Amino acid sequence: MEPEQRRKRKRGVGRHLHISSRSLFLCFSFVIFLLFLSSHHRIFFFTPSTFRPSLTASTLSLLYSSASNSILDPLHPTAPSYTLQHRIIFPDHHLLILTTPQQHQQHQLECVYYTLHPNASSPAPPLQVQVRPVLSTDSYDESRSIVRCPFPQTNYTATGSQTVDLRRRGEVGRRNLGFLLNQTVQSWDRVVYEAILDGDTVVVFVKGLNLRPHKISDPTRIRCHFGLKSFHQDNAFLLTTRAVSVAQEVVRCMLPQSIKNNPDKARGIRVTVSYLGGNVRHPVRALVPSVARVSTPSSSGVQKRKRGKYELCACTMVWNQASALREWVMYHAWLGVERWFIYDNNSDDDIEKVVQELDLQGFNVSRKSWPWIKTQEAGFSHCALRAREECKWVGFFDVDEFFYFPSEFHLNLGEGVPGENSLRSVVANFSSSKSIAEIRTACHSFGPSGLHSPPKQGVTLGYTCRLQSPERHKSIVRPDLLDISLLNVVHHFQLRQGFRYHNMPEGTAIVNHYKYQVWETFKAKFFRRVATYVVDWQEDQNKGSKDRAPGLGTEAIEPPNWRLQFCEVWDTGLKDFLLSTFADPATGLMPWERSSL
Repeated sequence: MEPEQRRKRKRGVGRHLHISSRSLFLCFSFVIFLLFLSSHHRIFFFTPSTFRPSLTASTLSLLYSSASNSILDPLHPTAPSYTLQHRIIFPDHHLLILTTPQQHQQHQLECVYYTLHPNASSPAPPLQVQVRPVLSTDSYDESRSIVRCPFPQTNYTATGSQTVDLRRRGEVGRRNLGFLLNQTVQSWDRVVYEAILDGDTVVVFVKGLNLRPHKISDPTRIRCHFGLKSFHQDNAFLLTTRAVSVAQEVVRCMLPQSIKNNPDKARGIRVTVSYLGGNVRHPVRALVPSVARVSTPSSSGVQKRKRGKYELCACTMVWNQASALREWVMYHAWLGVERWFIYDNNSDDDIEKVVQELDLQGFNVSRKSWPWIKTQEAGFSHCALRAREECKWVGFFDVDEFFYFPSEFHLNLGEGVPGENSLRSVVANFSSSKSIAEIRTACHSFGPSGLHSPPKQGVTLGYTCRLQSPERHKSIVRPDLLDISLLNVVHHFQLRQGFRYHNMPEGTAIVNHYKYQVWETFKAKFFRRVATYVVDWQEDQNKGSKDRAPGLGTEAIEPPNWRLQFCEVWDTGLKDFLLSTFADPATGLMPWERSSL
């Protein structure tokens, strides 16, 4: 028996040696293949540094696996199917990203919440299910839509495995719960959320790097990682490039050579960033979760002109400002703004309908859904890249800010309306400048002016009392002359070296900022501030900052005599001009009033 057992063990060992040799050969071949690729791309395996991280399955899943992949089967064969790709949890709602170009009506979908509770006494853990209507649905880009789901009701427990899913109203049956409950929910505190091509680079927008506000940071610790995946194969390769600039939430990286050679193929590629942390003795490279896919300016809704660029465009970010949009657009179009970029930060007041109406009237307005809360600076950086394709100059200001030219408006020209196209004329005078890349205009802050309710004819006619001294300024910039970091502090951008800004004399131009409106309007700002580095009203910080209402406190409670505050100078200059120039002689209505009837 012993010789026979030895022969069996020998054959077994031989088989194992054969398998091991084959595996060794395959591994060696794969390494050679990677070395070949590395002559064209820097691959994450071989990042030249003292720390050499390994590529793991979990790393790949961050780039290639969707956060859900739960297919929602249509109730009817002709109904569109779609895939739930990502879940992101915000402070006050869930954001779900779907792979479908079609915007679904709110009544078609509902949010489903699953919680699986661990129970040692039961072999089958109890399942808790809640269903709630969606908050809103929206188109996001050419191939994706977004759905906002509310948080579950208060009795929805925080223990156990949880997930949120979607289903069509009236749909029955359950998903594969084992699959659903194992899906990743990204936290808004740390995620890559946007990416856009810019020449030989890609600009990536990242939440959670915690860099110094208003400063350019060291890019050497940051890398960008690109996922390339064949539609016909399951294997994938991770390409890595270096960052060339980093500021606040904006990272600019070089493109891999293969993408640079085929820029048309870049659209839709998944991208993320990593940063080197830890210490000198134990460096750790951390990969940030990502929901971002590379877009191009043309895929972001930009239409190139055949006859050159517009002289003057405007960009703004709004939340529930549909009622203010007509007045702001129509007035500044008369001043010479030719193109409008509206970044919609989760509005639910039918602003899309207002934008469509204005565009049909010839005002050249486009709306981009921007679901990322408290990212105004990043949104303006994104807009600067889009606008550069079409515009010589871009103004970055809010829908409660109106440019006013006191001397120009009151000239007696004999024919025509004085002041028409004044703003466009100002920037055109600097278009050929070799040194000016930004025009700054000081702001006068107006108060409630004794009103109890929002003025029906608009802010320019309703609010006529302001603070005496100007506060801050607003900027119009040359988007092609901004620093590569795209660093901005909302009010102005960092310019390329060698370029400077020009201050408009206050007697020539001023911005009427209708900042402190009637309490009904003003209290909405307590919900949240859109600027990243401006403290929310509710937080007990920076009480002396000009970004806060003096003496207001941290609660949305109307202060005594609010309607009489911030009133030091009665200023009816713009109101008087508009009434004498644009009011309908028969009805007294302003153009923006007539358009909304």
